[in-house]
Amino acid sequence: MKLGVFSPVFGGLDLTAMLARVRSLGRLQAIELATGGWPGRDHMDPDALLADSGKAKAFADTIAGEGLTISALSCHNNPLHPDAGEAREADETLRTSIRLAQKLGIPVVITFSGCPGDAEGAKHPNWVTAPWPPEFAEILEWQWEKKAVPYWKATTAFARDHGVKIALEPHPGFLVYNVETALRLRAAAGTHLGVNFDPSHFFWQGVDVPTAIRALGDSIFHVHAKDVALDRQNVAVNGVIDAKSYRRMAERSWLFRSVGWGHDETEWKGIVSALRLAGYDYVMSIEHEDALASVDEGLRAAVDLLSRVVLTEPPVDAWWT
Repeated sequence: MKLGVFSPVFGGLDLTAMLARVRSLGRLQAIELATGGWPGRDHMDPDALLADSGKAKAFADTIAGEGLTISALSCHNNPLHPDAGEAREADETLRTSIRLAQKLGIPVVITFSGCPGDAEGAKHPNWVTAPWPPEFAEILEWQWEKKAVPYWKATTAFARDHGVKIALEPHPGFLVYNVETALRLRAAAGTHLGVNFDPSHFFWQGVDVPTAIRALGDSIFHVHAKDVALDRQNVAVNGVIDAKSYRRMAERSWLFRSVGWGHDETEWKGIVSALRLAGYDYVMSIEHEDALASVDEGLRAAVDLLSRVVLTEPPVDAWWT
């Protein structure tokens, strides 16, 4: 297993400066590059690279020259958005990312499942979280059968035809937000659709992360390393569903934290062990969204902890094998 980092944490830096920051951290072997959507793209122009093979090769050579591989291209977005323009832009970004991944030999593209509105003509996404009143269940079934399944069947086939896998990141607010919804969509769309597993989105929902990993098994195509800290007092009062601004940190039920600042090293050892048992031997890509730590503090904390728990060379020749 390798350690990597997700590039938006270095937003505002050009490619050369970004790679210098990655190199300064040491121990990182991979980089996950953003190609659009949230939070945008700062280090590459996918359209230009796709149009010019010389530029694409020079870009890939620059990354490789720093001793790094590209673990994934990421365009977190909502291709099921009820606004046709928003959905079209997200779909075009995803398809461009898939074609570029094929060109650069990158095996996986990451995005969100998306969330439609509640009916044709809606203006905003509508995430249904309860089956009652009855119209909620009707909305949810319509979203899945009329929007999500047809779109992801077609898009997964497109990715398969380009030799690329799609990893959806389960995230509350979208149709795929947990194990059950991820496996439901995969069963409908095919095995080239899988998961970008980010423990932080599971922790605050009350999920036992190693158990979720076991349930997802070989559908895990890529992994984010990001933590969450729950405020027990706020959870005791209001529960874990919390729509307050991330700026109201002291009032929230949970906050994104750097690896090790929400759950200790033992917990992360359990996560890495579960990934190994599930057959995952690819990249853990560090994502920094910790408002209580600087970029340098957060990344160094994550690298330090993960370097102790990620085994890069399993003992395949041990006497007991």
